[in-house]
Amino acid sequence: MTRVSVIIPTFNRQDLISNCVDSVMNQTKQADEIIVVDDGSVDNTWQILREKGFSDSLQNKTALRYIYQKNQGVSAARNIGIKSSRYEYIALLDSDDHWLKNKLERQISTLEAKNFPCRISHTDEIWIRNGVRVNAQKKHAKNGGNIFYRSLKLCCISPSSTVIHKSVFEDFGYFDEKLRACEDYDFWLRFSAYEDVHFLNEPLVIKFGGHNDQLSKAYWGMDRFRIYALEKLAREKNLSEVKRQATLRELIFKLGILIGGAKKRDKITFAQELTSKKSHWEKALLAEQHHFDRIVCGNKN
Repeated sequence: MTRVSVIIPTFNRQDLISNCVDSVMNQTKQADEIIVVDDGSVDNTWQILREKGFSDSLQNKTALRYIYQKNQGVSAARNIGIKSSRYEYIALLDSDDHWLKNKLERQISTLEAKNFPCRISHTDEIWIRNGVRVNAQKKHAKNGGNIFYRSLKLCCISPSSTVIHKSVFEDFGYFDEKLRACEDYDFWLRFSAYEDVHFLNEPLVIKFGGHNDQLSKAYWGMDRFRIYALEKLAREKNLSEVKRQATLRELIFKLGILIGGAKKRDKITFAQELTSKKSHWEKALLAEQHHFDRIVCGNKN
Protein backbone atom coordinates (compact mmCIF):
# COMPACT_ATOMS: atom_id res chain seq x y z
CA MET A 1 0.00 0.00 0.00
CA THR A 2 1.33 3.42 -1.00
CA ARG A 3 1.47 5.74 1.99
CA VAL A 4 1.55 9.50 1.56
CA SER A 5 2.54 12.46 3.74
CA VAL A 6 1.11 15.83 2.71
CA ILE A 7 3.24 18.90 3.41
CA ILE A 8 1.60 22.36 3.49
CA PRO A 9 3.79 25.41 4.18
CA THR A 10 1.90 28.56 5.15
CA PHE A 11 2.43 32.11 6.32
CA ASN A 12 -0.33 34.46 7.51
CA ARG A 13 -3.05 32.84 5.42
CA GLN A 14 -5.85 32.44 7.93
CA ASP A 15 -8.37 33.21 5.18
CA LEU A 16 -7.06 30.43 2.92
CA ILE A 17 -5.68 27.66 5.11
CA SER A 18 -9.03 26.15 6.09
CA ASN A 19 -10.20 25.50 2.52
CA CYS A 20 -6.75 24.24 1.57
CA VAL A 21 -6.64 21.69 4.40
CA ASP A 22 -10.28 20.68 3.81
CA SER A 23 -9.40 19.80 0.21
CA VAL A 24 -6.89 17.27 1.59
CA MET A 25 -9.10 15.92 4.36
CA ASN A 26 -11.93 15.34 1.85
CA GLN A 27 -9.87 13.25 -0.56
CA THR A 28 -11.31 9.97 -1.84
CA LYS A 29 -7.92 8.46 -0.97
CA GLN A 30 -7.03 9.68 2.49
CA ALA A 31 -3.50 10.93 3.16
CA ASP A 32 -1.69 9.05 5.91
CA GLU A 33 -0.62 12.30 7.53
CA ILE A 34 -1.01 16.02 6.94
CA ILE A 35 1.74 18.33 8.17
CA VAL A 36 1.18 22.09 8.13
CA VAL A 37 4.39 24.05 8.66
CA ASP A 38 3.66 27.57 9.84
CA ASP A 39 6.48 29.89 8.77
CA GLY A 40 6.00 32.41 11.57
CA SER A 41 2.37 33.47 11.15
CA VAL A 42 0.97 36.09 13.53
CA ASP A 43 -2.67 35.54 12.58
CA ASN A 44 -5.18 32.85 13.61
CA THR A 45 -3.69 29.98 11.60
CA TRP A 46 -3.02 27.79 14.63
CA GLN A 47 -6.47 28.35 16.17
CA ILE A 48 -8.12 27.34 12.88
CA LEU A 49 -6.05 24.17 12.58
CA ARG A 50 -6.48 23.23 16.23
CA GLU A 51 -10.25 23.24 15.72
CA LYS A 52 -9.73 20.79 12.85
CA GLY A 53 -7.89 18.37 15.14
CA PHE A 54 -4.28 19.29 14.50
CA SER A 55 -1.70 18.74 17.22
CA ASP A 56 1.35 20.92 17.82
CA SER A 57 3.24 18.24 19.71
CA LEU A 58 6.68 17.57 18.26
CA GLN A 59 6.97 14.39 20.32
CA ASN A 60 3.72 12.74 19.19
CA LYS A 61 3.68 12.24 15.44
CA THR A 62 -0.07 12.35 14.93
CA ALA A 63 -1.84 12.15 11.56
CA LEU A 64 -2.67 15.87 11.73
CA ARG A 65 0.40 17.84 12.74
CA TYR A 66 1.17 21.55 13.08
CA ILE A 67 4.78 22.71 13.18
CA TYR A 68 5.63 26.34 13.94
CA GLN A 69 8.95 27.98 13.04
CA LYS A 70 10.25 31.52 13.00
CA ASN A 71 9.93 33.03 9.53
CA GLN A 72 12.60 31.49 7.30
CA GLY A 73 10.86 31.24 3.94
CA VAL A 74 8.91 28.62 2.04
CA SER A 75 11.93 26.40 1.33
CA ALA A 76 12.76 26.01 5.01
CA ALA A 77 9.09 25.36 5.79
CA ARG A 78 8.78 22.65 3.16
CA ASN A 79 12.06 21.08 4.22
CA ILE A 80 11.18 20.75 7.89
CA GLY A 81 7.86 19.20 6.89
CA ILE A 82 9.54 16.69 4.59
CA LYS A 83 12.16 15.78 7.20
CA SER A 84 9.45 15.35 9.86
CA SER A 85 7.28 13.13 7.66
CA ARG A 86 6.93 9.40 8.24
CA TYR A 87 5.93 7.97 4.87
CA GLU A 88 7.48 6.97 1.58
CA TYR A 89 5.76 9.50 -0.67
CA ILE A 90 5.54 13.26 -0.22
CA ALA A 91 2.67 15.28 -1.69
CA LEU A 92 3.24 19.03 -1.63
CA LEU A 93 0.46 21.60 -1.42
CA ASP A 94 0.75 25.38 -1.14
CA SER A 95 -1.69 26.96 1.27
CA ASP A 96 -3.34 29.15 -1.39
CA ASP A 97 -4.16 26.13 -3.60
CA HIS A 98 -6.77 23.34 -3.47
CA TRP A 99 -6.91 19.74 -4.61
CA LEU A 100 -9.89 18.24 -6.39
CA LYS A 101 -11.32 15.47 -4.23
CA ASN A 102 -9.87 12.59 -6.29
CA LYS A 103 -6.39 14.07 -6.76
CA LEU A 104 -4.47 11.62 -4.61
CA GLU A 105 -6.53 8.63 -5.71
CA ARG A 106 -6.01 9.29 -9.42
CA GLN A 107 -2.33 10.12 -9.10
CA ILE A 108 -1.39 7.22 -6.86
CA SER A 109 -3.49 4.66 -8.74
CA THR A 110 -1.90 5.74 -12.03
CA LEU A 111 1.58 5.42 -10.58
CA GLU A 112 0.75 2.00 -9.14
CA ALA A 113 -0.68 0.81 -12.48
CA LYS A 114 2.53 1.87 -14.24
CA ASN A 115 4.72 0.33 -11.51
CA PHE A 116 6.02 3.73 -10.42
CA PRO A 117 7.96 4.65 -13.59
CA CYS A 118 9.36 7.92 -12.18
CA ARG A 119 10.18 9.28 -8.75
CA ILE A 120 8.37 12.58 -9.33
CA SER A 121 4.81 12.77 -10.60
CA HIS A 122 2.73 15.86 -11.35
CA THR A 123 -0.71 16.63 -12.77
CA ASP A 124 -2.36 19.31 -14.82
CA GLU A 125 -4.03 22.24 -13.07
CA ILE A 126 -6.80 24.82 -13.19
CA TRP A 127 -5.92 28.50 -12.82
CA ILE A 128 -8.15 30.97 -11.01
CA ARG A 129 -6.98 34.59 -10.97
CA ASN A 130 -8.91 37.18 -8.98
CA GLY A 131 -11.88 34.82 -8.88
CA VAL A 132 -11.96 34.19 -12.66
CA ARG A 133 -10.81 31.03 -14.41
CA VAL A 134 -8.07 31.76 -16.93
CA ASN A 135 -6.49 29.64 -19.63
CA ALA A 136 -2.80 28.89 -19.25
CA GLN A 137 -0.51 30.19 -21.98
CA LYS A 138 0.96 27.63 -24.35
CA LYS A 139 4.38 27.98 -22.71
CA HIS A 140 2.86 26.80 -19.42
CA ALA A 141 1.51 23.54 -20.88
CA LYS A 142 2.52 20.60 -18.69
CA ASN A 143 4.13 17.36 -19.84
CA GLY A 144 6.24 14.46 -18.66
CA GLY A 145 9.34 12.57 -19.64
CA ASN A 146 12.48 14.63 -20.22
CA ILE A 147 11.47 18.16 -19.25
CA PHE A 148 14.98 19.49 -18.64
CA TYR A 149 15.24 21.83 -21.62
CA ARG A 150 11.80 23.31 -20.97
CA SER A 151 12.68 23.66 -17.29
CA LEU A 152 15.60 25.92 -18.21
CA LYS A 153 13.13 28.51 -19.50
CA LEU A 154 10.57 28.48 -16.72
CA CYS A 155 9.12 26.47 -13.86
CA CYS A 156 7.39 23.49 -15.49
CA ILE A 157 5.88 21.86 -12.40
CA SER A 158 3.57 23.29 -9.76
CA PRO A 159 4.56 22.05 -6.29
CA SER A 160 0.88 21.56 -5.40
CA SER A 161 0.51 18.98 -8.17
CA THR A 162 3.39 16.75 -7.12
CA VAL A 163 3.87 13.38 -5.49
CA ILE A 164 7.56 12.72 -4.80
CA HIS A 165 9.35 9.63 -3.57
CA LYS A 166 11.25 10.54 -0.44
CA SER A 167 14.51 9.16 -1.83
CA VAL A 168 14.60 12.09 -4.26
CA PHE A 169 15.49 14.43 -1.41
CA GLU A 170 18.23 12.08 -0.24
CA ASP A 171 19.74 12.00 -3.73
CA PHE A 172 19.21 15.60 -4.89
CA GLY A 173 18.97 17.54 -1.66
CA TYR A 174 16.09 19.63 -0.38
CA PHE A 175 14.66 22.96 -1.45
CA ASP A 176 17.38 25.60 -1.40
CA GLU A 177 16.80 27.75 1.66
CA LYS A 178 18.90 30.58 0.25
CA LEU A 179 16.18 31.17 -2.33
CA ARG A 180 13.28 33.34 -1.19
CA ALA A 181 11.53 32.66 -4.51
CA CYS A 182 11.91 30.34 -7.51
CA GLU A 183 12.98 27.53 -5.18
CA ASP A 184 10.72 25.19 -7.13
CA TYR A 185 12.37 26.19 -10.44
CA ASP A 186 15.73 25.31 -8.88
CA PHE A 187 14.56 21.95 -7.52
CA TRP A 188 12.86 20.68 -10.70
CA LEU A 189 15.87 21.79 -12.72
CA ARG A 190 18.30 19.85 -10.53
CA PHE A 191 16.14 16.73 -10.77
CA SER A 192 15.21 16.88 -14.46
CA ALA A 193 18.85 17.23 -15.45
CA TYR A 194 19.19 13.53 -14.57
CA GLU A 195 15.75 11.89 -14.45
CA ASP A 196 12.39 11.91 -16.22
CA VAL A 197 9.13 12.91 -14.56
CA HIS A 198 5.68 11.31 -14.69
CA PHE A 199 2.75 13.45 -15.84
CA LEU A 200 -0.95 12.72 -15.34
CA ASN A 201 -2.84 14.76 -17.92
CA GLU A 202 -5.79 15.56 -15.70
CA PRO A 203 -6.47 18.92 -13.99
CA LEU A 204 -6.55 17.87 -10.34
CA VAL A 205 -5.25 21.04 -8.68
CA ILE A 206 -6.81 24.49 -8.47
CA LYS A 207 -4.25 27.28 -8.30
CA PHE A 208 -5.48 30.62 -7.03
CA GLY A 209 -3.60 33.74 -8.11
CA GLY A 210 -3.91 37.48 -7.85
CA HIS A 211 -3.63 37.87 -4.07
CA ASN A 212 -1.09 40.34 -2.72
CA ASP A 213 1.12 37.91 -0.79
CA GLN A 214 2.17 35.81 -3.77
CA LEU A 215 5.95 35.47 -3.94
CA SER A 216 5.91 36.45 -7.62
CA LYS A 217 4.66 39.89 -6.53
CA ALA A 218 7.07 40.28 -3.63
CA TYR A 219 10.34 40.67 -5.54
CA TRP A 220 11.58 42.73 -8.47
CA GLY A 221 13.62 40.86 -11.07
CA MET A 222 12.62 37.25 -10.40
CA ASP A 223 15.32 36.15 -12.86
CA ARG A 224 17.83 36.93 -10.10
CA PHE A 225 16.77 33.73 -8.38
CA ARG A 226 16.71 31.70 -11.60
CA ILE A 227 20.22 32.93 -12.44
CA TYR A 228 21.42 31.70 -9.05
CA ALA A 229 19.88 28.28 -9.79
CA LEU A 230 21.43 28.12 -13.25
CA GLU A 231 24.86 29.06 -11.91
CA LYS A 232 24.63 26.22 -9.39
CA LEU A 233 23.69 23.76 -12.10
CA ALA A 234 26.42 24.96 -14.45
CA ARG A 235 29.00 24.09 -11.78
CA GLU A 236 27.76 20.51 -11.30
CA LYS A 237 30.50 18.05 -12.20
CA ASN A 238 28.17 15.27 -13.36
CA LEU A 239 26.14 17.39 -15.78
CA SER A 240 26.55 16.30 -19.41
CA GLU A 241 28.37 18.69 -21.72
CA VAL A 242 25.29 19.15 -23.90
CA LYS A 243 23.15 20.07 -20.91
CA ARG A 244 25.87 22.29 -19.47
CA GLN A 245 26.02 24.25 -22.72
CA ALA A 246 22.24 24.60 -22.75
CA THR A 247 22.37 25.78 -19.13
CA LEU A 248 25.03 28.37 -19.92
CA ARG A 249 23.11 29.69 -22.92
CA GLU A 250 19.99 30.17 -20.84
CA LEU A 251 22.01 31.72 -18.01
CA ILE A 252 23.56 34.25 -20.39
CA PHE A 253 20.15 35.03 -21.89
CA LYS A 254 18.56 35.63 -18.48
CA LEU A 255 21.50 37.79 -17.41
CA GLY A 256 20.92 39.95 -20.48
CA ILE A 257 17.27 40.45 -19.56
CA LEU A 258 18.11 41.30 -15.96
CA ILE A 259 20.81 43.76 -17.05
CA GLY A 260 18.23 45.57 -19.17
CA GLY A 261 15.79 45.70 -16.27
CA ALA A 262 18.46 47.01 -13.89
CA LYS A 263 19.40 49.80 -16.30
CA LYS A 264 15.76 50.84 -16.69
CA ARG A 265 15.53 51.18 -12.90
CA ASP A 266 18.81 53.10 -12.71
CA LYS A 267 20.44 50.29 -10.74
CA ILE A 268 23.74 51.03 -12.45
CA THR A 269 26.07 49.27 -10.01
CA PHE A 270 23.91 46.15 -10.10
CA ALA A 271 23.87 46.25 -13.92
CA GLN A 272 27.67 46.49 -13.97
CA GLU A 273 27.99 43.50 -11.64
CA LEU A 274 25.65 41.49 -13.87
CA THR A 275 27.56 42.53 -17.01
CA SER A 276 30.79 41.25 -15.48
CA LYS A 277 29.08 38.00 -14.56
CA LYS A 278 27.65 37.66 -18.07
CA SER A 279 31.13 38.08 -19.56
CA HIS A 280 32.46 35.36 -17.26
CA TRP A 281 29.82 32.86 -18.33
CA GLU A 282 30.18 33.75 -22.02
CA LYS A 283 33.85 32.77 -21.75
CA ALA A 284 32.88 29.58 -19.96
CA LEU A 285 30.43 28.69 -22.74
CA LEU A 286 33.05 29.31 -25.40
CA ALA A 287 35.50 27.03 -23.57
CA GLU A 288 32.81 24.33 -23.26
CA GLN A 289 32.06 24.52 -26.98
CA HIS A 290 35.73 24.23 -27.92
CA HIS A 291 36.15 21.24 -25.61
CA PHE A 292 33.04 19.57 -27.02
CA ASP A 293 34.15 20.20 -30.62
CA ARG A 294 37.53 18.57 -29.94
CA ILE A 295 35.80 15.48 -28.53
CA VAL A 296 33.46 15.23 -31.54
CA CYS A 297 36.29 15.66 -34.02
CA GLY A 298 38.36 13.07 -32.15
CA ASN A 299 35.53 10.54 -32.31
CA LYS A 300 35.11 11.09 -36.06
CA ASN A 301 38.80 10.37 -36.63
